[in-house]
Amino acid sequence: MRWLKDPLLWLIVLFMALLLGLPYSGPLFAWWFPEQARPLYQQESFLQLALAHLFLVVTASALALLVGVGGGVLVTRRAGRRFRPMVETIVAAGQTVPPVAVLAIAVPVMGFGAWPAVVALLLYGLLPILQGTLAGLDSVPASSREIADGVGMSTWQRLWQVELALAAPVILAGVRTSVIVNIGTAAIASTVGAESLGSPVIIGLSGFNTAYVIQGALLVALLAIVSDRLFERLQRWLSVSGE
Repeated sequence: MRWLKDPLLWLIVLFMALLLGLPYSGPLFAWWFPEQARPLYQQESFLQLALAHLFLVVTASALALLVGVGGGVLVTRRAGRRFRPMVETIVAAGQTVPPVAVLAIAVPVMGFGAWPAVVALLLYGLLPILQGTLAGLDSVPASSREIADGVGMSTWQRLWQVELALAAPVILAGVRTSVIVNIGTAAIASTVGAESLGSPVIIGLSGFNTAYVIQGALLVALLAIVSDRLFERLQRWLSVSGE
């Protein structure tokens, strides 16, 4: 019965209970906000919004992982080392641009919907992954590379089986940061017509409906906490398996 004492389990249960129970919480919010004519968000189901939110975060994070790890590997090879300062500067500059500004630039090109939001999340979540990849690869001992060369590994085998394997916990820490940041940032996707858990928040802010804001913010916050605990568990497992 030790699994019943697992905080992660209860966080997941709490998130699912809130996600599925909010549609039936009208009387509670009507009592809490009696001045609101419609205190419960009902334009889309919260489950639908959560799935759309996850789609944005997972898609952007997968692209950021591909670009960040790929870029980190390229600039740590002999042929690409000269480009490392430039790549780091470009990626860092991309995160200084506010996501709302990226959306404003992307919408005329890509139209309204999910993909401008994915682009904004990609740019915003790329830096932690690139930094984690660079730090992880830099921390691989030279002796490990020499041993890999000594046993006859090819360049790709050494990269995959030695360097990335040893750097995985540090890379995962960067991915963890990127995903958590994007879970919160994805709320603004609703401003360009994409469904997300930010929809109640944006509509609530524009309509001075605090109840809507609370409903959306609670789900976004719990989703971020659950995701953070999942990444912590995965990092712990990688650290134990690597010993």
